[in-house]
Amino acid sequence: METRYIFITGGVASSLGKGIISASLGKLLQARGYRITIQKFDPYINIDPGTLNPYEHGECYVTADGMETDLDLGHYERFTGIETTRDNSVTTGRIYLSVIERERRGDYLGKTIQVVPHITDEIKRRMLLNATKQPLDFVITEIGGTIGDMESQPFLEAIRQLRWELGPQRALNIHLTYVPYLAAADELKTKPTQTSVKQLQGLGIQPEVLILRAEHNLSAELRNKVAHFCNVEADAVIQSQDLPSIYEVPVNMQQQKLDEVILRKMGVPAGAPPELGSWLAFLEYRKRATEVIRIGLVGKYDLQDAYKSIRESLAHAGTYNGYKVDIRFINSEHITRSNVGEQLAGLAGIVICPGFGQRGIEGKIIAAEYTRTHNIPTFGICLGMQMMVVEFARNVLGYSDADSSEMNASTPHNVIDMMEEQKNITQMGGTMRLGAYSCALVPGSRAAQAYRGQTLIRERHRHRYEFNNSYRAEFEAHGMHCAGVNPDAELVEIMEIPELRWYIGTQFHPEYSSTVLHPHPLFLDFVAACIPKP
Repeated sequence: METRYIFITGGVASSLGKGIISASLGKLLQARGYRITIQKFDPYINIDPGTLNPYEHGECYVTADGMETDLDLGHYERFTGIETTRDNSVTTGRIYLSVIERERRGDYLGKTIQVVPHITDEIKRRMLLNATKQPLDFVITEIGGTIGDMESQPFLEAIRQLRWELGPQRALNIHLTYVPYLAAADELKTKPTQTSVKQLQGLGIQPEVLILRAEHNLSAELRNKVAHFCNVEADAVIQSQDLPSIYEVPVNMQQQKLDEVILRKMGVPAGAPPELGSWLAFLEYRKRATEVIRIGLVGKYDLQDAYKSIRESLAHAGTYNGYKVDIRFINSEHITRSNVGEQLAGLAGIVICPGFGQRGIEGKIIAAEYTRTHNIPTFGICLGMQMMVVEFARNVLGYSDADSSEMNASTPHNVIDMMEEQKNITQMGGTMRLGAYSCALVPGSRAAQAYRGQTLIRERHRHRYEFNNSYRAEFEAHGMHCAGVNPDAELVEIMEIPELRWYIGTQFHPEYSSTVLHPHPLFLDFVAACIPKP
């Protein structure tokens, strides 16, 4: 069938969960056998989120083909298992850059370049692009921000045009809004939703489906009122109430027949609802997992979205190990030699988190030493692995001045050094080692055991610095072994101390490829090692 396009916009407030709704709808359509993809269009002018502070934008997610993207692409992949690409993440910056580059080449033959039609035409081209590269039945497009944002206007105009060009059965709008509860009046208020829909209508877009985010249950009477005032059919007003887990949202949407309503409106026979067997099994595993293990995240960003993929990967692994993972954040800036025991007390294991820059580094090194000497399961990721290496060099090899050249360019023992290919790069954005690269596992290593005997894997990267191979023999002679290496660049990918319970660092980011139905093997093995043995 012809590709159909679903646009998801938001109103009233940001952070209502458009990404989760997009991923949930994608999961439901995928379960029906449709070929789908989900893409995010963000209105900020940055080319990508790679240079954005995590406090402003949360985690920077990396696709297998090496694009730094918004964290919502992580939700898309975790829910659907589909690998996204650079074509699934578009910012205003990328749109304008493309148009300006064409103008500089003279492609517009001297015409005056304007938002309409040139910027909107480029947005439309990007919105349709994925379906030109692969056969797709549905393309779900999430628009970042809210409809009242000035910077969102070109995206909304592009949607308006596409809906007319494609026709009502090939383009549909879902609008997500917030229904606040006023405790003093003991009442849910629909006026913000009505106002948001009127704003959208004023831009020439009539939403076919409304999803109402609320902390309290919405009565049928309230939903009918919204339908009446917003020109939407009553069965197309769906509530998205807070749930114990984001992974329950697809089931909640299915129970309210969101996918059936959309298929009917787009002229596609709905048929029987899919059973979601493996997804429901995962939720059942979560329900049965009543025992708790506490795992610490040692990092410098006191914000859960900064380590979103790590948190979700731990949750997946906990579920399949029959445990709930209670994640505790430990700010590495606050860790000292005198308080490290107190800071890490009661933890079954720790993850030393990725990041960049000097802030909080010494705390990570102190934490790595403490867990190494106390045989506490430890998982270092990217910079986390590098700090495990620095700690080992200082306290086992005896190089008290060992460091990463990122932190101390003049260190005489640069056990972590800049990659050769990175030394002449001056631009910051999108220039690191990015995307999926091969890693050959050392047979018999703990890492190879976790990967169930695989000999060659592919994992995603985001870094400029690497383990200095001139120290490799010395490290291995003292007990820290290389367990994985890139076969082309000889880049050390995994370091481990096999004599400890679980002490592994990876230069790559395994959290990017853990999904609900296929949890990452390293996280599975790490969490299993954290579970107390009888």
